[in-house]
Amino acid sequence: MNLILLGPPGAGKGTQAKRLEERHGMLQLATGDMLRAERASGSTLGRQVQAIMDSGQFVSDDIMTALIGSRIDRLAQGAGFVLDGFPRNVPQAEALDAMLAARGMRLDYVIEVTVDEAALVDRIAGRFICAQCGASYHERYNPPRRAGICDLCGSTQLVHRADDRAETVRARLAAYRDQTAPVLPYYRAKGILRAVDGMAEPDRVTQEIERILGFAAGGAHG
Repeated sequence: MNLILLGPPGAGKGTQAKRLEERHGMLQLATGDMLRAERASGSTLGRQVQAIMDSGQFVSDDIMTALIGSRIDRLAQGAGFVLDGFPRNVPQAEALDAMLAARGMRLDYVIEVTVDEAALVDRIAGRFICAQCGASYHERYNPPRRAGICDLCGSTQLVHRADDRAETVRARLAAYRDQTAPVLPYYRAKGILRAVDGMAEPDRVTQEIERILGFAAGGAHG
């Protein structure tokens, strides 16, 4: 089973991809993690990625597709993958299709994790973390037991991350609408696009994704 999770930043794609990996043995291909790992590996491709990132430029579609292809080539026989963070535009989607076809593979589903943008801004903008131990909190939904003090380590260094500010979240949502949302009709035309409500509880989202994929509830894919 090979699939893509599409949706704006903060929709919960990473959480769901990790659950599919843990519950069904699918390899999570998160592009950010892949770039960091390849860069750290010291491979020829990794050195190329490092030079591009160090210069502040974006990694090209060709390199991203080659990187994904390299990871797919290392998959165990019969194992599937879930892509999180790619493709971000139609040319990337076309390049991905061509790369998979060259390996005798194809996508089974593309699942759009839909969100209410105003609610998503509220959900993300209220997040903050402990700078000391990394514990996560939310102003409304998960505040520390004592205001301003980390439950786990007692630190008072509770901070908002720069990309969790409301204006930053809105800018990232706008970029998603402009750049990535046009990929949806591409996959709809292929008949493999499905949608789940990303504003539901994570367990409910997982159940809906598993239903679409035909996995028995809570069971492993064998």
